[in-house]
Amino acid sequence: MKTDSRRRSASGSAPRPAQRPTPADAQGASTATMDFDDNGLAQQLFGFHNVNLVRLEQHLDVAIHSRGNALTISGDEASVRAAQSVLSGLYRRLQQDLVVGEEEVEAAVRMVELGELEATDLVIRTRKRHISPRTPTQADYVRAIDKYDLVFGLGPAGTGKTYLAVAKAVEQLIKGEVDRIVLSRPAVEAGEQLGFLPGDMREKVDPYLRPIYDALHDMLPSVQVSKRLESGEIEVAPLAFMRGRTLANSFVILDEAQNTTVVQMKMFLTRLGENSRMVVTGDLSQIDQPPGTRSGLTDAIEVLAGVDGVAFLKFTDADVVRHQMVSRIVRAYDRAEKGENRG
Repeated sequence: MKTDSRRRSASGSAPRPAQRPTPADAQGASTATMDFDDNGLAQQLFGFHNVNLVRLEQHLDVAIHSRGNALTISGDEASVRAAQSVLSGLYRRLQQDLVVGEEEVEAAVRMVELGELEATDLVIRTRKRHISPRTPTQADYVRAIDKYDLVFGLGPAGTGKTYLAVAKAVEQLIKGEVDRIVLSRPAVEAGEQLGFLPGDMREKVDPYLRPIYDALHDMLPSVQVSKRLESGEIEVAPLAFMRGRTLANSFVILDEAQNTTVVQMKMFLTRLGENSRMVVTGDLSQIDQPPGTRSGLTDAIEVLAGVDGVAFLKFTDADVVRHQMVSRIVRAYDRAEKGENRG
């Protein structure tokens, strides 16, 4: 495996790179050539010392050779096509003034391997960063949030369910499409009996809502997060505080919904007001309710199946986008649980 690099300073512009397939070699390997007319974007695409090309070689088992702004890709036919798709998609990202780095390269590879070739239209733009789906299910999830009033994101940790929902909420708030964001979680660990805990209400519930705060700070400057929390544009509250309210002109998110009771879930879903959107996320394999308590999320999935305006997106370990070890851990536990069920 070898990557050659020769740089030049000429620049230009073009809507997309040119791709020229060339005949296969004697061993049956396929070869294709790609030309990138914008010198600056090409160098960003290739990465410092061609690091992005090296990553593609490692992930897709191809050989990529560069000469100026042109690339020659060799390998089996499917891998060469995959590399062309990845490079074309990443080049379009750069044309949209979006970043291309290690995470973006690996995400693009994952998307192509799982069959999602076109998702550049799904960029979520927030104050601090631009966020793109990294798996086909994530792409479907983002599309569903744009289309439906009520969306359920179901699946294991690390699949981006909550993070993408918060990103869409922040984007819509910035655009003025909603007046506020309401973020909620059931405080199961304290049984929602928070009075005995020290501090004011914010200090009492913060430990249960920390993942949501982390997502907000990823997308907005800290000053803006604090200011919007103080003004009420962003409200973070435990589920128990939702009773008796009607949430209009809002983007509402319920996280860790597997830990709701049936009564709590019905109460929350019926808070939805005019010009509002609601996203409910949860992992049915991580229920912390007392034994014998029916999960409100399980109940809602059954009750709302087939209801117009409701979408259910199911994530799997293939959608885990945290450290690669998280995906392996999820698969290991899934295998263990299936073994227990068979026994």
